[in-house]
Amino acid sequence: MPDRPPHHPGAEQPLFPPPPRPCPVRVVVADDNPVVRAGLTALLSGREDITVVAQAADGREAYEAACLHRPDVVLLDVRMPGVDGLSALPHLARIARVVMLTYSHEAEIVQEALRGGAGGYLVHGEFTVEELVSAVRDVTRGRAHFTPTAATAVLAHLRSDATAHVKADPSPLFSTTSTEALSQLQPIVRQSSSVFRAGFQLSAREAEIMDLIASGMNNQQIAATCFISEKTVKNHINRIFAKLHSSSRSEAAAKWLGTAVTS
Repeated sequence: MPDRPPHHPGAEQPLFPPPPRPCPVRVVVADDNPVVRAGLTALLSGREDITVVAQAADGREAYEAACLHRPDVVLLDVRMPGVDGLSALPHLARIARVVMLTYSHEAEIVQEALRGGAGGYLVHGEFTVEELVSAVRDVTRGRAHFTPTAATAVLAHLRSDATAHVKADPSPLFSTTSTEALSQLQPIVRQSSSVFRAGFQLSAREAEIMDLIASGMNNQQIAATCFISEKTVKNHINRIFAKLHSSSRSEAAAKWLGTAVTS
């Protein structure tokens, strides 16, 4: 009779093996600002359950990347050279969930994005890093996300639709579509961008200039936009850098947008 193999207590296979880890959420980041793209990519790639599979500088590149990589989510800017985000949106929405991630906060743009198939609308400066990560995770499950400015535009649109419906048929207070949309409208951020940005302690003018820096403008363009001299712009930037503990425009922009990678 052959000898039995030696018994090793730790060698037994578990009765119920652990469930397989879910596949990471695959993301394409589309923004014409390379600082924003790099910051978002570094931020999201540091999460175990999220991976950035491609970057794009305009709507055409975003569509080509989506066709090639078949992502779960596309983070899409509105204003980009060449093919802009709103033009590319209907095509992208057939491939993946699309979240607009942009400076554009005008109500008509928000509403056009939703009509084009966007599953969320986040305005820069109105969300924290963790809230952005949660939005990426949740949108894959069909949960819409809006920052306060976008949510206000959506609510105004829904109320307008509801009012028109009541005038046409006064029996129900709201249409079914409007009621369902209102119940699903869940802004993921604090009540205003000033709450999130208050920690930087920038003045209103400094915050305006920091927005322009983050959008990619140089000092000459900022001076023309704000109707001030370039020397005044430089003085503001020096104070901004001191308050943000930054030594470069890209570092300051990353902190301002909430995409700075911290240890």
